[in-house]
Amino acid sequence: MEKITGVYTAIVTPFDEQGRLSLPALRQQITRQINAGNNIFCNGTNGEFFMLSEQEKLAITATCLEEANGAAGVMAHVGEIATAETIRLGKQVAGMGVDAVSVITPWFASLRAAELIAHFRRVADALPVPVYLYNIPARTGNTITPEIAYALADHPNIKGIKDSAGSWESLEGFQQVGRQFTDFDVLTGPDSLIYRGFMAGSAGCISGIANIIPERVNAVYRNVLAENHPRAEEIQATINQIRTELYGIAFSPAVVKKVVNMLGYHVGESRYPVEFTVDDVAKITQVIDRFSLR
Repeated sequence: MEKITGVYTAIVTPFDEQGRLSLPALRQQITRQINAGNNIFCNGTNGEFFMLSEQEKLAITATCLEEANGAAGVMAHVGEIATAETIRLGKQVAGMGVDAVSVITPWFASLRAAELIAHFRRVADALPVPVYLYNIPARTGNTITPEIAYALADHPNIKGIKDSAGSWESLEGFQQVGRQFTDFDVLTGPDSLIYRGFMAGSAGCISGIANIIPERVNAVYRNVLAENHPRAEEIQATINQIRTELYGIAFSPAVVKKVVNMLGYHVGESRYPVEFTVDDVAKITQVIDRFSLR
């Protein structure tokens, strides 16, 4: 397989006025990301995966692959609450030709380390496509610790982890695992740590805010490759400012989608039950204007 590297945008899932999946709008967003140099990560948290039906997830994946058409990598999230359901969805998505899949921890039920390890091993054993662990404990209630990652890193089909725990300490813990297992890569989840992650050895990042500022996120990566670190740090600082101001308004994936709409792209309302007030919209407008997001 080709390694998962660079910027992957955790792409939003567009809906029409009736709340139905809008594949034409999705194609527009995919093209927008490819034009910025980014790859596609679909059916993740920013894609509202647990608000989607299985058929919607399959249609989204197929559209991403068709629209990318080899011009960008496509990675899909397939984690479900049950191991068997994760495997079933994963096999269907793998058969479509994605480069890799990510698998979130099961949620709601609190699981012990041995149970999480068994879950991921069963999934990785069953799927014919590279598997990346997906750590986002604030949303699932289950944490993939570096110790769990270490126990899984020698599996031939587990190729790394997307860490969205939100802290440098968490990301660095997985970086240490990656230094011991050369086939285990770290993908940075928090948008605030993109530059620092690349500098510490992350192979890529999976960015939600790239839906809003695709060129700027890609520019961090490009400048790291060019060893123009002052410029990369400068862009990262701006990303952090935008992120702090926007993500403080409401649940961040819903905010991302709201901003994309306000930038003139019709991606519809979020299925997350978030309602934006007049004051919320005014704050978003101020950020759009101050940082020249249009």
